[in-house]
Amino acid sequence: MRLAAAIARCQEDPRLRFLVGGGVAALVNWLVRFPLNLLVPYGAAVVLAMAIGMTCGFLLYRAWVFAGSERSVGLQMRDFVLVNLGGMAVTLLVAVAARWLLLAFDMVPSLAAALAHAMGIALGAVANYLGHRHITFRSPHRS
Repeated sequence: MRLAAAIARCQEDPRLRFLVGGGVAALVNWLVRFPLNLLVPYGAAVVLAMAIGMTCGFLLYRAWVFAGSERSVGLQMRDFVLVNLGGMAVTLLVAVAARWLLLAFDMVPSLAAALAHAMGIALGAVANYLGHRHITFRSPHRS
């Protein structure tokens, strides 16, 4: 019963659908790099995997998280990339600043880096959600 209730709740809450969709896209990004790396060098495999993961994320967000947007697919794709770049900037800025701050309080460097990166990812995810909701997949019927 608890699993069914959790699944039903996820279906109702766009923030949870965003996290699940983003998690699936991130997992796809990570997993496809391995076979790609058999065909191309590591750096190229990472870039291709990111493109595949971003495509997966776009499709999931468009169909499952922010369904109902009346904007053209081309505008959604353009804004999706721009919002993701903004989210990456937020992640990087928060991670670097938080690491610097944590190191100033004499935290163990590896722990400071791990915590700072987690904070950056969390705030980057919030920025992505808001950007995709209000820019990429906005709908005139949704405030």
